[in-house]
Amino acid sequence: MCCVLTGDETRQRVKFTDERVCKSHLLNCCPHDILSGTRMDLGECSKIHDLALRADYEIASKERDLFFELDAVDHLESFIADCDRRTELAKKRLAETQEEISAEVAAKAEKVHELNEEIGKLLAKAEQLGAEGNVDEAQTVLQEVERVRTKKKDAEEEYRNSMPASSFQQQKLRVCEVCSAYLGLHDNDRRLADHFGGKLHLGFIQIREKLEQLKVTGRPESGSLVSNSKSRSRERDRERRRRRSRSASREKRRSRSRSKERDRRRRHRSRSRSRSRHSREHSHKSSRDRDRERDSKHSSSERRSDGLNGRTESRRHDDREAGEI
Repeated sequence: MCCVLTGDETRQRVKFTDERVCKSHLLNCCPHDILSGTRMDLGECSKIHDLALRADYEIASKERDLFFELDAVDHLESFIADCDRRTELAKKRLAETQEEISAEVAAKAEKVHELNEEIGKLLAKAEQLGAEGNVDEAQTVLQEVERVRTKKKDAEEEYRNSMPASSFQQQKLRVCEVCSAYLGLHDNDRRLADHFGGKLHLGFIQIREKLEQLKVTGRPESGSLVSNSKSRSRERDRERRRRRSRSASREKRRSRSRSKERDRRRRHRSRSRSRSRHSREHSHKSSRDRDRERDSKHSSSERRSDGLNGRTESRRHDDREAGEI
């Protein structure tokens, strides 16, 4: 799934330092951009591409080391390695399907291929100069093309004389070492110019040259990819330690927070039990007091009742004695 966002969404959600952002895109060397529209179009990159993020990176990279070159080198090396594997596989298939020829004949055919490549490159250069309005320079390049064509005719004659006519007429293919496209020994000038001046071939040249440039120069101030690699490794180690430290600090804070919460709950439960116990004791004490008060009142009432009965009985006794008298 591609991480493709609109400009507004990208600026709101991510920064150029985000891991989801394509570092090769920030350095203007992502193969997904360069080969777009060719027969090897890779489609959309799996990471975020945004020109505004590239502008932010270019400003920030002037102030501090960001080491994104190392990420781009890893990306381009992986891509070129895949391309080179395809080239070798195509060569093996050609060796299996084409008629086997001697080493001497193969060397002569290779010479024709090399001159074809030189002609194609010169024609592509002349067309570019003409499109830019540099007519005189374009004419100079075309004169060089004519000289190379003469060499090619001589090389083709040697190749033709080294093998049967029927075999010479067969198309001998070759795999382009730059972009892994197939080239024919008998390709005409137009086909050669289209190939060597085409977007696919030039795109692979751009990718390969950018990779070599990053390997050689690395960071401008260090001038060495090896020292950059060591610096980047140290920077990554420091970043991992910072992340672990931040993670440990967050865990400690969470632990303290959980501990405080447990203590708070424990104190709350303790106070609740204390209040409940106090309430029960107070209730029980009040009940006992009420019982004592009732008992006291009852005893006092009985004593008053007994005293009253005694006095009444005494008066009755006195009355009986007076009557007898």
